Amino acid sequence: MQNDQNALITIWRRDLYSAVIADTLDGFGYHHQVATPGIRPLDAAMVLCGFARVGIYMPIYHDDDQVNVYENEIKLVDDLHEHEVAVFACNGNKRISPWGELLSTRAKFLGAAGCLTDGCVRDARQIKQMAFPVFSAGLNPADTKFRGKLMWYDVPAEFAGVRIQTGDLVFADIDGVVFVPGERIGEVMAKALEKVSAESTVRQELLDGASLSEVFARHHIL
Repeated sequence: MQNDQNALITIWRRDLYSAVIADTLDGFGYHHQVATPGIRPLDAAMVLCGFARVGIYMPIYHDDDQVNVYENEIKLVDDLHEHEVAVFACNGNKRISPWGELLSTRAKFLGAAGCLTDGCVRDARQIKQMAFPVFSAGLNPADTKFRGKLMWYDVPAEFAGVRIQTGDLVFADIDGVVFVPGERIGEVMAKALEKVSAESTVRQELLDGASLSEVFARHHIL
């Protein structure tokens, strides 16, 4: 079973892209699965594909022993499994960078697929050198200490306009971020692969000189 999952993740990451998954979700009636634009990869070539582990941050304005700012963040990252993505929902708070080099180092060792946050990240140069997929709303050297705390994890959240939960599939590339509901992953991704194959046929027909109207009449793909 694990080998099958490994093979699927490899195929999805290699052959799919956010636009075709978004189109496929539209076909299944899911019209609100694309994150609001603005979440970008540290490197344009990065592709993020894995299963969400959701954590929710709230703003704070001090730290002490009772606040224990890193408590839940450490628990979540240490509990990441192969192909999982740390999804840190900060409600667009760019005052904090909940992700950096050391968390990337631990997550990569555990086999995690990457990190996605609508907050910021830091240590960008080191993370890029690690080739660890990280997508964020920007860069900021400011730590979460005194500024934000991960309060809950593995609970539903809203991320850049999309309601998500642990177990959903995260796919992100240079075009943006899309979420596939956990209960529909298999059928959505299978249909997306079919669409990629069909698009290859359309592309070749266009390269051979067919018009858009001719191609669309035959395949209903654009």
